[in-house]
Amino acid sequence: MHQSTNVQLSILVPVKNEELNIAACLESVAWADDIWVVDSRSTDRTVEIAKRYTDNIVQFDYSGGHLKKKNWALEKLPFKHEWVLIVDCDERVTPELETEIRQTLNDPYKADGYYINRKLIFLGRWIKHCGWYPSWNLRLFKHRLGRYERLETEDVENTGDVEAHEHVVLQGRAEYLKNDLLHEDFKSVYHFIERHNRYSNWDARVYHNLARGMHGSKSIRATFFGSPLERKRFIKLLWARLPFRPLLRFIWMYIMRLGFLDGRPGLIFCTLMTTHEAVISAKLYEYELQAAKQNDQRAGNETRTVVER
Repeated sequence: MHQSTNVQLSILVPVKNEELNIAACLESVAWADDIWVVDSRSTDRTVEIAKRYTDNIVQFDYSGGHLKKKNWALEKLPFKHEWVLIVDCDERVTPELETEIRQTLNDPYKADGYYINRKLIFLGRWIKHCGWYPSWNLRLFKHRLGRYERLETEDVENTGDVEAHEHVVLQGRAEYLKNDLLHEDFKSVYHFIERHNRYSNWDARVYHNLARGMHGSKSIRATFFGSPLERKRFIKLLWARLPFRPLLRFIWMYIMRLGFLDGRPGLIFCTLMTTHEAVISAKLYEYELQAAKQNDQRAGNETRTVVER
């Protein structure tokens, strides 16, 4: 166990089979005195490694519905402090960000939450372009005031038990920190592709909902004149209605957003994300075919009922 210094902050780390990432992640937050690891029955050495850093390890069993891992933890865990920092296993809190967080929490005029920029390291290189930086996420906030949004995607299969792309809706005022959260996954390209295959199920449903004006009951609003996340949601709303999205994504990321300046890792990253967009489009088309078939079946059943009467 690491010695921690006095800072009024709880840490939440959701995990599942993260033995390659967990040590670096927890090492980067070992300065906090209240670290919670929420596991989903890992079958590797994740829990064994986590025990070196904290005794607060709990298991989460997802039973479906809207209460996924992060919202469950925010509602159920007995955090020691008012403020919580949520860190995924493939992320690291840099010493500069640690210092800024300490200074921020000592400010008597602080906001209710803070957006933190994520710095993606892919194949050993910072993806500075490709439209991937800056990437703001609300990760530091008063835990009683923040919950992850609901996008009516809870029933999508094979998307896991954790909020992967949903954002926090804060009941209060938010500001921005200056230093970055390092996002560096120590797993392979194989795992990157496998993970994004699962993500594409979620993305296809979000596209379907956005294209039909279904934004979810508790979600980030879509407006061009709002926060960076609200503008991002507005752009995604328009994007979901465009044709030829895979080709447009490559042109946008690699050429218009200067992905070619990120070298070979940038080219590979843009290619993989273009493939991801193509998979989303295929699953969205499949989903719409299934929905149309179900509608035809319901219409047929209603017709038969009327005839029988």
